[in-house]
Amino acid sequence: MTKFVFVTGGVVSSVGKGIAVASLGRVLKSRGVSVSVLKLDPYLNVDPGTMSPYQHGEVFVTRDGSETDLDLGHYERFIDVELTRASNLTAGQIYRDIIARERQGEFLGGTIQTVPHVTDAIKQHMLSLARASGASVIIVEVGGTVGDIEGLPFLEAIRQMRNEVGRDNVCYIHLTYLPFITATGELKTKPTQHSVRELRSIGIQPDAIVCRSDYYLDEDIKRKISIHCDVPLSGVITLPTVETVYEVPLILEEEGLGELLIDALRIESAAARDLSEWRALVDAVKAPKQTTLPIAVVGKYVDLQDSYISVKESLMHAGMAHNVDVDVQWVRSEDVEREGADRLLQSVSGIVVPGGFGQRGVEGMISAAEYARAQRVPYLGLCLGLQVMVIEMARNELGKPDANSTEFAPMTDDPVIDIMPEQRVITQMGGTMRLGEYPCDLTPDSKAGAAYGTPSVNERHRHRFEFNNAYRERLEAAGLWTSGTSPNGKLVEIMEIDDARHPFMVGVQFHPEFRSRPNRPHPLFDGFVTAAANTLREGGQHTLPISASAQATNGPPPPQTLLRRSGHR
Repeated sequence: MTKFVFVTGGVVSSVGKGIAVASLGRVLKSRGVSVSVLKLDPYLNVDPGTMSPYQHGEVFVTRDGSETDLDLGHYERFIDVELTRASNLTAGQIYRDIIARERQGEFLGGTIQTVPHVTDAIKQHMLSLARASGASVIIVEVGGTVGDIEGLPFLEAIRQMRNEVGRDNVCYIHLTYLPFITATGELKTKPTQHSVRELRSIGIQPDAIVCRSDYYLDEDIKRKISIHCDVPLSGVITLPTVETVYEVPLILEEEGLGELLIDALRIESAAARDLSEWRALVDAVKAPKQTTLPIAVVGKYVDLQDSYISVKESLMHAGMAHNVDVDVQWVRSEDVEREGADRLLQSVSGIVVPGGFGQRGVEGMISAAEYARAQRVPYLGLCLGLQVMVIEMARNELGKPDANSTEFAPMTDDPVIDIMPEQRVITQMGGTMRLGEYPCDLTPDSKAGAAYGTPSVNERHRHRFEFNNAYRERLEAAGLWTSGTSPNGKLVEIMEIDDARHPFMVGVQFHPEFRSRPNRPHPLFDGFVTAAANTLREGGQHTLPISASAQATNGPPPPQTLLRRSGHR
């Protein structure tokens, strides 16, 4: 029988529930337990695909083409799994499906109610995922915080699961936040007490409480929470703010949460814990690096860095592999339009232009691509980043000043980027793009082919517009050539500037950032960081290797030290 771990949040949102869930998955996997994950999102949108990144952060695309919550990216990176659309369920999906069934007469004239119809649909989805995945444990994260009106049906559904699958097959974990009052120098437990009381009022008694805080909890605070929230002392877990989020699985294991889960769920097949590889990874992340590598991410949504969280993590993964500290510099593409690329990008060793939709800021991205090409600065274009690279080349090398994408200029005389033919008749916005994993054949003697080291790959897409093949020969003659296509050769997937003209300028129509892992950086990010590390820009200098004694002297601070927040949700 599949076991279920339900993780709820309290007090405030955005304190790292997704990271905690991903870390739980890594803890269980380190003990030989197979894991799958489900994110329940109570909002009424069917999916986050039509939501602004400023509302919801990055839209993470699964291999089967589902637009999902960014927490699925954390799950995939930490647990090293590839999830599907079954791992994200929204209230919008539930209500849409129930109303569609009602319109078809499936309820035989009955009254549709939140209980049992909505809660039954949620439970059936969880049980369906358990059957399809074959995992021993399903970790279910309930989005939002306890007390949110829209979350009540989901909380009721997970409450009912205790009787549905049996008490020994269910474990409830509540993650809360303990504020620190500077004036008195105290951590306050009262908000946590109120949050647990709210949870218990609807029939859910947590088996463990994970306490987010800027400090470790002492035994007195743990005992206070244990008494007032009716949780064993061993079930009060400290989760302090840390230097790197990849440290969280180690902290949860050291706090005893792994053992608590194994005991509570009576998993007899679990092996002895082994987080040695993960510990080595964390040591590598925290170790002083030989050099700092400034990389500019020129995007439309950089005011909320979660909009590009997978891009940032992919750069960090590649940096770790090369023992360099990647310093991501967030550059608004609209600022490039106003202030100029030379002023904002003159000191960076590499430029990444990520995906996006709409005309705002696109000219700044085009300027960034022109600057990278003219100054021979390593460049990696992701989805829209490829398209602006094509537009720039057509304008400046083919003498086509009007060259553009029909997304931004529908009447342009030179549509070097055009809408895909099958997209022309589509009127609905949500879930109708080219989504999910598609094959790509590589040219062997190209930068992309060398990076991957294989003749073909599968990568994840999210776009409506494609390169216009009518301009392919002319652009290749100008130095921008195709190094990756769909198997039938009709769709251009990768383009790059040849070696004689540029050290690394590669644009891809897909999103490689979704497949990078902390212990296995994506080949394109790896190649990009390699090129950037060999680029010396204004004010830069090559550094000598750091000695072992220096690393020992500058080791990590003690755990009691208040550490700066990582910037993750």
